[in-house]
Amino acid sequence: MTEWEWQLLEDKTLVDAIEIAGSKVRAGDRVRLRPRKRGDILDLALDGQIATIECLEQDYEGKTHICVVLDDDPGRDMGLLRQPGHRFFFDPDEVEPLPPDEQAAKRTRTATHRILVAGIGNIFLADDGFGVEVVRRLANCEFSDSVRVSDFGIRGFDLAYALQDGYDVAILVDACARGDSPGTVYVVEPNLAALEQPQQGFVETHGMHPMNVLKMAKSMNAQVKRVFVVGCEPASLGGEEGAIGLSAVVEASLDQAVETVRSLVSRSLHELISDSKE
Repeated sequence: MTEWEWQLLEDKTLVDAIEIAGSKVRAGDRVRLRPRKRGDILDLALDGQIATIECLEQDYEGKTHICVVLDDDPGRDMGLLRQPGHRFFFDPDEVEPLPPDEQAAKRTRTATHRILVAGIGNIFLADDGFGVEVVRRLANCEFSDSVRVSDFGIRGFDLAYALQDGYDVAILVDACARGDSPGTVYVVEPNLAALEQPQQGFVETHGMHPMNVLKMAKSMNAQVKRVFVVGCEPASLGGEEGAIGLSAVVEASLDQAVETVRSLVSRSLHELISDSKE
């Protein structure tokens, strides 16, 4: 159920605690989301995600709903402020309470992160989903606590918002056409000084070209010191009707892209540590 659907229900009553699978849960507890299989694309995206209970509410029919905010949502603070689009509602049988040791573990704040790896792209436009798939694979890699890996999809505003958190380095992973052979992986370091130029007109928040997002973030006073774009030349963007799934040539480039990002992260961390010793 979305925020807007929930607003249609009146006479909501806050509930202090409920019992799920033998465990008592209340606001502030962390849960794993297990949406019922309804074929909804949002359910697929949220399945397995860790979230924090923002509140427990009972509707006029006496049914309890659990409102959560995703731990990895760049706009999490907006969810805690009860802003639409960053809060989600589930039935009690759609969440699993985390064990006590994980409940006690504090969510690592982005202030401790020095490097952001951001996947960009639309999985419904064929090779445009390149960045999303790369960060999905990177999620299985071990990084230090200084590194945050996140899939931003087409949420341009959320990425610009995340870049306000004081990262030293941002690595944006995206499919970008440069005229090379499809599947070509490259690294570009944009000229951040060019972002100082005043923007004319409106920047489309869902137009996830890396430079558009960087310009928007800069206009919001983001202070990222270095930015890299790990790009891949697409073979197809799905045409007018779109398409799910990467082309064979771009899929074959994923391992190279993953290693490229890991190399950039390793090199950047080494440089940051060296700079801190000077």
